[in-house]
Amino acid sequence: MVSAWLWLLCLSIPQALPETQPAELRVEVPENYGGNFPLYLTKLPLPREKAEGQILLSGNSGVAAGDFFAVDPDSNFLLVTRALDREEQAEYQLQVTLETEDGRVLWGPQPVRVRVKDENDQASGHQATATVEVSIVESTWVPQDPIHLAENLKVPYPHHFYQVHWSGGDVHYHLESQPPGPFDVDPAGKLYVTMELDREAQAEYLLQVRAQNTRGEDYTEPLELQVVVMDENDNVPLCPTSGPPVSIPELSPPGTKVTQLLAEDKDAPGSPNSHVVYQLLSSEPEEGPEGRAFELDSASGSVTTGALPLHAGQHFLLQVLAVDLGGAEGGLSSTCEVTVTVKDINDHAPEFTTSQIEPIRLPEDTEPGTLVATLTATDADLEPAFRLMDFAIEAGNVDGTFGLDWEPDSGHVQLRLLENLSYEAAPSHELVVVVQSVAELVGPGPGPGATATVTVLVEKVVPPPKLDRESYEASVPVNSPAGSFLMTIQPSDPMSSPLRFSLVNDSEGWLCIKEVSGEVHTARPLQGAQPGDMYTVLVEAQDADEPTLSTSVTLVIHFLKAPSAPTPTLALVPTRHLCTPRKNHGVVVSGLSEDADLADGHGPYSFALGHNPTVQRDWRIQALNGSHAYLTLALHWVEPREYLVPVVVSHNARMWQLLVRVIVCRCNKEGQCLRKVGRMKGMPTKLSAVGILVGTLLAIGIFLILIFTHLTLARKKDLDQPADSVPLKAAV
Repeated sequence: MVSAWLWLLCLSIPQALPETQPAELRVEVPENYGGNFPLYLTKLPLPREKAEGQILLSGNSGVAAGDFFAVDPDSNFLLVTRALDREEQAEYQLQVTLETEDGRVLWGPQPVRVRVKDENDQASGHQATATVEVSIVESTWVPQDPIHLAENLKVPYPHHFYQVHWSGGDVHYHLESQPPGPFDVDPAGKLYVTMELDREAQAEYLLQVRAQNTRGEDYTEPLELQVVVMDENDNVPLCPTSGPPVSIPELSPPGTKVTQLLAEDKDAPGSPNSHVVYQLLSSEPEEGPEGRAFELDSASGSVTTGALPLHAGQHFLLQVLAVDLGGAEGGLSSTCEVTVTVKDINDHAPEFTTSQIEPIRLPEDTEPGTLVATLTATDADLEPAFRLMDFAIEAGNVDGTFGLDWEPDSGHVQLRLLENLSYEAAPSHELVVVVQSVAELVGPGPGPGATATVTVLVEKVVPPPKLDRESYEASVPVNSPAGSFLMTIQPSDPMSSPLRFSLVNDSEGWLCIKEVSGEVHTARPLQGAQPGDMYTVLVEAQDADEPTLSTSVTLVIHFLKAPSAPTPTLALVPTRHLCTPRKNHGVVVSGLSEDADLADGHGPYSFALGHNPTVQRDWRIQALNGSHAYLTLALHWVEPREYLVPVVVSHNARMWQLLVRVIVCRCNKEGQCLRKVGRMKGMPTKLSAVGILVGTLLAIGIFLILIFTHLTLARKKDLDQPADSVPLKAAV
């Protein structure tokens, strides 16, 4: 109950307090206004927060205010909805209130007095008959106040706007306009405008009305009337002509002025119709969450840089809306475009793409002028003038052995050798090359990438190996067997470093060369070779200590006709023993023959295995000297047994075969064969030994059985005797 009373008390307190009456607003509206409706008169001082109430407009003298006036709820402007006639009512007294639905007044009432401004509209279209008594008091042909005519007036033309009168009779009126304009006068002195006026084309006219007699003579000086054309918001703000893109340097701080938009509005200067404000619509590319790249002052049209950093090479298209009437509703607008380009500044120091060059090896006999290395540097600036670089060797070139060569507009620099190198004087050089910008650098100085280190290793020059001949030739019969000796390739200096020999282009696979000795043999029978043909191979000799040093020489083989020779004799070589698994042992085979026809003459003997594939798989033979060869096992393990190994011997175009008898056996640690040993005399055989062992074990078993039986019987006898028959032991 107490709460209800308190609520009623709170409601009654505002009603009890006296309210301050708002001051009366006075507004003037032209009579018979010919412009567009509704016509905005004045802005009412309504409170900003009016969502709870509704605006009510009331009038006086029984006139419904809603027939002529209204209030725009969005802009709070008082509007007149149609033309007013001062002769019907000269003033209107209105009241504006803000009330709730239950009739409670939230604001007001606000009195508004609307005065209808008179216009000379009583002559044309009205007729009356009356007796008029004219008394001339003073001349009516006197200058008048300026006449205001609205531009773009939408009325029927010619439109009557003023009346002149010469007090005398028999008068003719003549009108002149300066500058010439669309005006006319009728015989009754009524002034007309014959077409719409354009204030922007001509804002004022000076009219001269002459009162003349029938002879065209002026009664007096012309009457001058000043016509002022009233402005209407009929001109869109015009954007300035698009010029070249506005250029600003990158890294410009926020607030840097970019440009200023000055849109031109041809409406009356200083009036709301020409009051232009600006609004930034969009930016291309679009701005992200980091901030805006540009800011716009809505009043002055000044464009400045925002918080978003700008980078060289960026292009922006700004769209700005220019609106007159100070941005109020109903204003005319146009869209202006501004192109902004961010220009480059020299804020990046050049840097090498690689700061450490792998060691470069140069022989000490490298000729001056040789290109050592090419270094590449880059500059992140966009302006070509800012990418010009200068290079220098900062360290490691005290004696001027090296130099740099580059093009002014290139990022590549060539390091060249200028002087002869000496391994003894300097086995290595460590050069530090520095790059810097030709133009003055803005911002931080060069970073660690502005230098590059080039390491040059000087290699001592060792002459390549030299052979005892510049080329080699040999002749061989086409029926020579595999393994036939052809020649030996040797270095020219026997005391030089050892060489390693190899064949490069033995396409037929007929030849082989021993890697260390340089002896050249036939690798297989010369099948397909014809007498008179030549076969050329390339022999490469490589320094064993310096594999990079090598030389090559040609070897030409001439094929000869196979000589007629007796059938090879078969000789049997005494038996030899070899161990398996294979040891480093072999069998010496002699090529010397007791046959005088085979043994005569000079020259080395050639040895080869027979054509049996199994023999060639299991055995190897190589020459020891000109008359003997060495036969060894080719496999690590062969079956222990006796073998007959065929060996073909060639000498002076003659050929015979040897059968080398070899016994392969298991060997002891000393490399000697383990042989079977026969049974010694007086020693038992295995069977007799087993019989003796079994008989011995049987005798031992029988003896143990007898002992256990005797012990068992004796114990039973003792148990069968009475207790008192057992002798007592005497106490000691």
